[in-house]
Amino acid sequence: MRRSLFACLMAAAAAPVGADEVTASEPAAEAEARRRKDAGGEAIALQQVQVTATRRPESGFDVSSGVTVVGPDEIAARAPQTVADYLRGQPGAFVQSTTPGQAIPIVRGLKGSEVLHMVDGFRLNTAFFRNSPNQYFALVDAQNVERVEVVRGPSSTLYGSDAMGGVVQVITPEQRFDGDGWGGRGHFRTQLASGDLSKLARVDGAAGRQDFSISGGVTWQDVGERRRGDGPRLPHTQFRAWAADTKLIWNLAPEHELMFNAQYLKQPKTPRFDELVPGFHQETANSDEFYFEPNDRLFAHARYRWNAMNVAFDTAELHLGYQEINDDRRSRGAGSANRDLEQNRDRLRGFTGSFTKQIGAHALAYGFEAYWDTVDSRRTRVNVDSGAASTRAPRFPDGSTMDSFALYLDDSIELAPRWQLDLGARYSRFEIELPANGGIGSKLDPDDVTGNAGLTFKATDTLHLVTNLGRGFRAPNIFDLGVFGDRPGGRFAIPNADLKPETVVTWDVGVKYDTPGFQAEAFLWRSNYKDKITSVDIGEDEEGRILVQNRNVTELKLWGAEIGARWTVNEALTAYGVLNLTRGEEEYTGDRYDADRIPPLNGRLGVEWRVAPHWDVEAWALYAARQDRLSPRDLEDPRVNPAGTAGWNTWNVRVGWDFAPGATLGLRLENLADRRYREHGSGLDEVGRSAVLTLDWRF
Repeated sequence: MRRSLFACLMAAAAAPVGADEVTASEPAAEAEARRRKDAGGEAIALQQVQVTATRRPESGFDVSSGVTVVGPDEIAARAPQTVADYLRGQPGAFVQSTTPGQAIPIVRGLKGSEVLHMVDGFRLNTAFFRNSPNQYFALVDAQNVERVEVVRGPSSTLYGSDAMGGVVQVITPEQRFDGDGWGGRGHFRTQLASGDLSKLARVDGAAGRQDFSISGGVTWQDVGERRRGDGPRLPHTQFRAWAADTKLIWNLAPEHELMFNAQYLKQPKTPRFDELVPGFHQETANSDEFYFEPNDRLFAHARYRWNAMNVAFDTAELHLGYQEINDDRRSRGAGSANRDLEQNRDRLRGFTGSFTKQIGAHALAYGFEAYWDTVDSRRTRVNVDSGAASTRAPRFPDGSTMDSFALYLDDSIELAPRWQLDLGARYSRFEIELPANGGIGSKLDPDDVTGNAGLTFKATDTLHLVTNLGRGFRAPNIFDLGVFGDRPGGRFAIPNADLKPETVVTWDVGVKYDTPGFQAEAFLWRSNYKDKITSVDIGEDEEGRILVQNRNVTELKLWGAEIGARWTVNEALTAYGVLNLTRGEEEYTGDRYDADRIPPLNGRLGVEWRVAPHWDVEAWALYAARQDRLSPRDLEDPRVNPAGTAGWNTWNVRVGWDFAPGATLGLRLENLADRRYREHGSGLDEVGRSAVLTLDWRF
């Protein structure tokens, strides 16, 4: 019996261009592993099909934007602590980690709410995302990942607010089956690591037939104290997490598909290392207690796909989702008897529709988005000596809301046999309301019109020259607007109802080269970031308090280069390399200085060798140059050495043994030289020499 077109489409989206056909009954991860063994090497991101940059399955080689895809092969080989770890050493990305169990990607020098994070087509960014390192991306289960896609550069036309540095999307597995009879499969993974005494287990399974499948899994993670390079184990670096997920796929009728998806992850108690241990230019720690206790994320999601081929659209995709993030905290300042207990909750509801239509030389993608976001916040202070409790002003005004609505259209036009033009436009409107806090409230309704243009010249079948001009924006959110009232240092923050969206305009030019034996890409880019929201002093009140207010006053200029290449020497041997360079300068009231948290020159070099049919070896080095271009904020940050972050490199080896059908034993030896090093902007030193043993069994 024939497969539906949607089964074919999803199989294609998980497979590299030019690979053997993937049957609907074969999971994409297994198909990718089979293809790698057959071909003797792994195709890099350029050859893989992506869906984020264009909202439709398309080869990364044919997209004008810079796109990074971490595919199933690399997902299976990694030993991540959080989902951000998949992006270490990837083109255009750098990873910052304030404390174990939390990490963020930095894309083209931007971070936090300046980059849009998504899971399965739904926004992860919430109304209390801050435009600095945060812990929320780590609330996505790193063991439930099919692939990670990064669109480098502004993507606000298709994705709206926050997509200024780019879009990072996590896509979770979808299990499919052939035939009328029921079938099933399962997967078990366990992992042990010596560097942080971590233990991990994941079990998942699926059952189904041609028109229906149901799958689910659970993950358990226990991370102990981290041993830094050439040194002792570090206190306050342990944490635990557990996660569960389920997914149902139902082909209602030919060309109609319905999917239900639910995900949950919880970190019961995660310490914030840099608050509990003295940092640079500190003699004592800031806090006696500081724990995210707990942090969790619940995600429920329905998707409907229809392949209609009618006058209005060829394909339609509707998403209905609900996400709840709880950011609860327990903190107590150094030497203080007052313990603060916080409950901060964000509830995000969304309904989106995206459509595609081919009309002659025009490939249209258009749609709408509507999100409703609510923030609840409470804070209680307890005296640990007396037990007396009192209600304190919450971190955010309780009951704050941020709603958004948008329409967009993108057109990919074949101008001539070798020329392609991409044009897009979007209108977004926001309704933001913060209830009164201490007699002060705020309400505003900004809107924005943005667009992009991209041009591809297909010089040959293997060489493409591309250029892009895009405008991104970030609407002020509850974090920007909601921190007002009494502040430390005798300050008093007042709201600003005139805040407007931040904007960035980025231009890039690149070359993409793709042959069976060699693939490479290189991009040069430059961004002008205006109206950055910054807290400024505006005078004193009658009580002598310093008045501060968030205003659109700062401008950044960012530029850099991204280079990636993979060379298949022969059927058994492949070499690859990545180099990222980012520079940044900030301007405020006429003063110019180095921009905040800019990554140093960094990248990855490695080789993969299929030693025998059942053995493979990979050796690689991660590296970063010295970073002494520091902003005033960097110089005051106890996470950053005021003399600059030293350059570093690590040497690593992985050995994989397919010792039985469906069973693989992997050994990773990381940081072999036991280097003590710190990734720029991170809150603690990285893991020293470590052995990681992984068992994967598919049945």
